[in-house]
Amino acid sequence: MGPVSWLIALPFLTTIAVVLTPERHWRLIRWISLVGTGLGLILTAAVTYLYWIEARADIELLRSATVTKLYLVEQVMWFKPLGIQYFVGVDGISVSMIILTSIIIFCGVLASWNVENRTKEFFALLLLLVTGVFGVFVSYDLFLFFMFYELAVLPMYLLIGVWGTGPKEYAAMKLTLMLLVGSAFVLVGFLALYHESGLHTFDLQQLATIHYSDRFQWWFFPMIFVGFGVIGALFPFHTWSPDGHSSAPTAVSMLHAGVLMKLGGYGALRIAVYALPEGAKAWGLFFMGLTTINILYGSFGAIMQRDLKYFTAYSSVSHCGFVLFGVAALNLMGLKGAVLQMFSHGIMTGLFFALIGMVYGRTHTRIISEMGGLAKVMPWLATSFYIAGLASLGLPGLSGFVAETHVFLGGFFGNPWSSVMMTRVLTIIATLSIVVTAVYVLRGLAMVFQGPITKPHFEELGDATLTERLSTGILAATLLFVGILPWLIIDLIEPSLYPFINRLQGLAAAGAIGTL
Repeated sequence: MGPVSWLIALPFLTTIAVVLTPERHWRLIRWISLVGTGLGLILTAAVTYLYWIEARADIELLRSATVTKLYLVEQVMWFKPLGIQYFVGVDGISVSMIILTSIIIFCGVLASWNVENRTKEFFALLLLLVTGVFGVFVSYDLFLFFMFYELAVLPMYLLIGVWGTGPKEYAAMKLTLMLLVGSAFVLVGFLALYHESGLHTFDLQQLATIHYSDRFQWWFFPMIFVGFGVIGALFPFHTWSPDGHSSAPTAVSMLHAGVLMKLGGYGALRIAVYALPEGAKAWGLFFMGLTTINILYGSFGAIMQRDLKYFTAYSSVSHCGFVLFGVAALNLMGLKGAVLQMFSHGIMTGLFFALIGMVYGRTHTRIISEMGGLAKVMPWLATSFYIAGLASLGLPGLSGFVAETHVFLGGFFGNPWSSVMMTRVLTIIATLSIVVTAVYVLRGLAMVFQGPITKPHFEELGDATLTERLSTGILAATLLFVGILPWLIIDLIEPSLYPFINRLQGLAAAGAIGTL
């Protein structure tokens, strides 16, 4: 079993270890989860290093490729009658998402250190969800991809319904039903690719060698894009997201917004744009328009919120709009910005929801107007909140600036298959969100942390514990690291995007270089 398979197996084995541990040993359950996710971080570093060593020699070759080159590939026939394989591997895009997932789950376990209600079941479901997420990011057989995709989505119902707050049953059911509708769209699209190709395989690399008719692509590109767009909070299918965020426990909110929503942008890019480039060109401008609504709607929605979690949830709707906006731009700058935004927003929103859970655990309120002056008693948490907020509004030196700059430049450059004037108009409209974001972020930070302490008992509140400092410190440091040294992640991502651009430009399949 290779290193990529171990990425999937490790959280699953940790889940089994947690399940086999008696409930009364709740401290041991926490440590098993922490050690398992810590080993996942080490394994992620090893996979990243192995990928980088093998991939750096192929950068020039990738410039003319039309089929993604995969590394650390493991490919075994699973069910021959239907052409289903166990086919996993990585490229620069998936490696960046693996790094994101490993960081978020490790910090999520630390942020959940005080969970006492049904500890075993909580951590088992959390780790099972992460097993599915890792599987999605490394799968190149569409059947395997879909299986892991459902494994990543379904545990959310129990995690929110059992451990959530507020109208948790409503939020869990709404989230699950809407995501399952999106999954149905995705499944129909996958089956259509399988049937139309005539290859009797779900192998994405082989399916990508087929030139599907323009009519077929016109119908099925939006079906797959919207199917993934539902989990990526694409307008008007975003309504599950604020309710799901607000009701979820801390670690689940971190994974939900930080990682799970990224499956939408990842799937739209990896499968919809990659397999159906003519459909992408036909629908690109339309989806740029929808995502522009996303960006502005989420920003203005955040201004209106009184609840700190809803405030961050609507902000996530806006920032996830940047991801799909970059994908719909259909040029190298836009696609690069989309992947950078997936990573940046994942870390940023993970930090936001971790901090909200920590502040709520002390103040027992999420109503912004009921807070104030908390920086005096929580300097570590306040500083971390400032870093997350400034990354959200795109301050230079933090990861949000790098990602959003690429997205806006991609939109402004436009593409040859749409009206350049329209793409620029939409980009200019989308950039207005920068002003709106600055307003709600700075106002929110001021109301929560600045000024006099509004309630006498807040004077007695303590700052972050050791586990909370470690969790928030890792996330804040990542935002700073990517903002100051963005070329490290850009060099990881960019070569893997060349085949997408070449396919959009219609280069001959002779440029394909397959797998390694």
